Amino acid sequence: MWNKKNHGGDPTSNKDKKYAIFVGRYQPYHYGHIELIKQKLDLGIPALIMIRDIDPDERNPFTAKETARMIRKYHKSKGDDVKVIIISDIESVNYGRGVGYEINEYEPPSNSGAMFISASKIRDFIKNGNSSWKKMVDESLHSDIENHLS
Repeated sequence: MWNKKNHGGDPTSNKDKKYAIFVGRYQPYHYGHIELIKQKLDLGIPALIMIRDIDPDERNPFTAKETARMIRKYHKSKGDDVKVIIISDIESVNYGRGVGYEINEYEPPSNSGAMFISASKIRDFIKNGNSSWKKMVDESLHSDIENHLS
């Protein structure tokens, strides 16, 4: 289990099955992202993954639509209760006083491989022809990533 710090809002029972949101670029979607999102999925809490709509470049080789397709593909194969949407790029994440939801920060345990997964490393490995990146990304996404980046 990852270390959780609550930055505002009382913990909820979530009896109404509200969604836990996760915002990111996911370039590409890797085991670190998956383990983070599983912190809520494993508690029976559905996830809403919000992908920032950014212009592709060297650091962000995938479009938001391509990223959404990969994330949906992975979670559908696992039967996870996950919705994926694309949002406009953001400047910051802000909140006011507690209004019925938690604001959590998750830190992976020091013995977790997820702590050392970096999308930048994955992109560098691929660029340099090093197949080590495949250990950091679910096998179901390998062909999507290879086809796009080769």
